Amino acid sequence: MQKPEGIIVGGGLVGLTLALALHQKGYKCRIYETVPELLPLGVGINLLPHSVQNLAKLGLLDALKKVAIETSSLSYYTEDGKTIWSEPRGLAAGYDVPQFSIHRGDFHMILLAAVKERLGEDCLFMDHRFSRYEQDGDGVTAYFTNHAGTQEQQTVHADYLVGADGINSRLRKILYPDEGPPHYSGQMLWRGVTEMAPFKDGKSMFMAGHNDLKLVAYPIRAESAARGKSYINWIAERRIPSDLAGRQADWNAEGLLSEFKFDFDSWDLGWLDVNALFDNAISIHKFPMIDRDPIPKWSFDRITLMGDAAHAMYPNGSNGVSQGVLDAMEFVSLLQKGGNITDILTQYEGNRRPHTTRISLANRETGPEKVMEMVKDACTGDCADTHTCIPADKLEEVATAYKKLAGFDKESLKKAL
Repeated sequence: MQKPEGIIVGGGLVGLTLALALHQKGYKCRIYETVPELLPLGVGINLLPHSVQNLAKLGLLDALKKVAIETSSLSYYTEDGKTIWSEPRGLAAGYDVPQFSIHRGDFHMILLAAVKERLGEDCLFMDHRFSRYEQDGDGVTAYFTNHAGTQEQQTVHADYLVGADGINSRLRKILYPDEGPPHYSGQMLWRGVTEMAPFKDGKSMFMAGHNDLKLVAYPIRAESAARGKSYINWIAERRIPSDLAGRQADWNAEGLLSEFKFDFDSWDLGWLDVNALFDNAISIHKFPMIDRDPIPKWSFDRITLMGDAAHAMYPNGSNGVSQGVLDAMEFVSLLQKGGNITDILTQYEGNRRPHTTRISLANRETGPEKVMEMVKDACTGDCADTHTCIPADKLEEVATAYKKLAGFDKESLKKAL
């Protein structure tokens, strides 16, 4: 029996990961991306051990090690530098694979290079904006225009179609025309990158503050570390209650220091000059923290959603990209078992949608970062260098619960081998 062939709408992180996973198991696919050229856009992301374990199966571990930072620890602090909770991460925590902090664009280019090398450049079609589909018992037909929407591009037929086209997914909009814009959290993000002297061991990630005012930072480029510097990705987060429902995520919206820096004037972490971090930024991007409400159905006969198109979530827990990788690997695993493609897509949704829904809702409650809010509410100001106002076992309980929920506790990873 001939193996089913697929159409992938979206040449982002999840679409390219899916293409590599399909190719590895002998399945053909074609990828259609709306922009005329894929560029290394964005700032830092984290690849947690459950996604790295799968990326290693795709033969990408060495490429990631060359450009990414192998994260050694995650720590939470109050704005005066006092420790709330700290734990080792990745190899330092006894995992078989690292946790990576990496520039989103660097990861994108690693995936793109692998796709072109393994599948061939003719599998990727640029300047193809998905417009609509038709399906019947024989397959699905996808229609495309150019990126500007001014002319028709080719019409494509295959056995199934996966929409991996991001938070503003065209396929999702067709399936849920009345959904409306993304859900705004009430918090604005200013994201930047700064090259400066390393903090801590040069491989650490930290979060400081609380839900209304927060700073997150971690190094993301091995090349910078090799020169004795640290290419630090940072996120300044401030609550701005307003109606931003019409705003969209935009990697290229410029942010200004004057919009947020004064809120951090009194901060003293001790081991990091926050003013220097902000003042020496190479670039600053601004956009609201947004997600989408969970939807009741992803798969409709021969089409389905994947990654942010299916479950765009707040970045709390640093887990969004990793869940998209798991989507892709789960789908290919089910495809290998054989059967009717519509049944496979239904089973894929059944295995992944309830899980990602729980994570999305947990992230709306700040995910593992709730430990900062717990201390803010409980501390009377009597704690010394390390907060003792919340028992350590309570903080560890929060951290462990999120790992289990997201699927990157050690026990879950061993079962997945």
